[in-house]
Parts: sequence; structure tokens; C-alpha cells
Amino acid sequence: MPMVEHFAADADPAAIMAALRRDGAIIIDGLLPDAEMAALADEIAPWLAATPDGRDDFTGHQTTRTGALVARSPRVRDLVMHPLVHTLCNDLLKPYCERWQLHLTQAIRIRPGQKAQVIHRDRWAWGTHLAHVEPQLNTIWAVTDFTAENGATQLVPGSLDWPDDRVVQPHEIVPAVMKRGSVLVYSGGVFHGGGENRSAHDRIGLNLTYTLGWLRQEENQYLSCPPAIARSLDPALQAVLGYAMGSYALGYFTPPLPPGQGPEVVSPQWVLGTGDGLTGFNDAEMLASMTAQVRG
Repeated sequence: MPMVEHFAADADPAAIMAALRRDGAIIIDGLLPDAEMAALADEIAPWLAATPDGRDDFTGHQTTRTGALVARSPRVRDLVMHPLVHTLCNDLLKPYCERWQLHLTQAIRIRPGQKAQVIHRDRWAWGTHLAHVEPQLNTIWAVTDFTAENGATQLVPGSLDWPDDRVVQPHEIVPAVMKRGSVLVYSGGVFHGGGENRSAHDRIGLNLTYTLGWLRQEENQYLSCPPAIARSLDPALQAVLGYAMGSYALGYFTPPLPPGQGPEVVSPQWVLGTGDGLTGFNDAEMLASMTAQVRG
């Protein structure tokens, strides 16, 4: 029977990455102290309570999905910027991009009676066009304990190289059992799905996902966390949200101002008041990196 490898919070990132590349999913136990996760749960509770159930079998008729978490929850911002997660993002995603970005934030509450979600790959958000690269690194933080009875995420370890039309067999699926404060890390290519909740309690997970800087984000961060809110955030978090150039010439904009009253081409940081008014094409290091790649 396949297994999901567990790591301690202070494990070597290289060992974690080796297992992630091999199996497509790993669990880091106790990465957030229980008291901090309890405080985060209290912070997002009003938003979860107000979120309606899903409207189809995939999103779940007894499942709620709450987004815009960077704008709504200061404690979620800390998890988005967790140093270990960023180390893993650099290792997994930087070979395919100049800068990676936040893909989505979603608190997923699987309520009692919810059936298991269909097994799928998250990279199918872009269709089946990205089998040649790894487009994303995903995390699900356990806000409650994840058990086999309450809907722990179902995983198919070792399925990264399987064809998209491969039919997953029951004996190939294992539940991502973990305690509150632990985090499941998985790639966009591993087969997985939400589990069936046969318990009497909600299963709550915090899905924070990262993707290549040249791909469209699943959750539109510029609307979920608009400039009026993003201006108050740390510049490093602003960049992860996407308020930064995704590559040398990717993501600039022109402020639609009257003639002569504004710059012509600027980085997204300009709208937050953190840019210096320079052209969007002003990152010499990024240009040099791209040039080196093209020239081999």
C-alpha cells in the first residue's frame, strides 16, 4: 500500500524536496504551533460561517470554500510567507520561471455527510497543456485534525508520471492524516481529492497555493486583495500576490491618466506607491537571466 512520508518541522528542506519530487506529496508535522492555529481558526471563523455550500459535485454540496484570505486574515498572511514553504517553491518552481506568485487562498470546510471528491490533478485548472513543466506547489494547512473519517485529503503517491486519463484504483489512494498545525505539501501533478466526511464534525483545511509567475492565477489576487488593501501589506507579500513584474516584460501597466500627467510604462508596484516611477522594464538581473536561458 502506498504511503505519504511525514517530516518533522525542522527537517532538511532538501530531504523534503526529494520526497516531494518522488511521491508528489508529503506532510510536515506541527509546522504551526497549536495555539497559533487555534487563533487563526478564530480569526477566519466568521467568514467560514457566512460562506454558502458548493453548487456542484466537484466543489461539494456539503463543502464551503472561503477565499480572499490575504485581505481578510493577517494570520493567513504569515502562512503565505512561511520561509520553509518559500524554500520549497524556489526549488520546485524557479526552474520554470523568473518569479513565482500566489495562486489561491481558500479555507475548505468539509462538513459531515460530504461525499469524496473526484480524484483529479490541480494543474488541470489550465487544461492538460502543462504536463511538460511543474506549474504549482500546493499546501493545505490543517486547521482541524485530518482523519480518515472526517475527510482527510485523498492522495495517490507516485502518480506524477501517470497519463491524465489513468483511472485511479481504490488501493492506490491513501488519506493525508495529520494533526492540526501540520501541512500537506503537494504538486500540481499528483492525483488527489477531498475525502468523504463520515464523522460528526467539520474538517477545515487552509489551501494556499503558489504558481509560476507567467500563468494566470486561479484566484484573481488583484480583485481579492485590491490596491486599497495591498498598499498596507509588506512589500514582499505584495510581490507574492502579483504586484510585481512576473518577468522582464510581463505585468507592466500604463496608468490611464490625461496626457503628460503620469508615467507611460510602470511596474505594478507603482499603483501601491512603492514604485519609483521607472519603466516596467528596469530589472537588469532578470533580463540577464532570461538572455542566458535563451542563449543556452
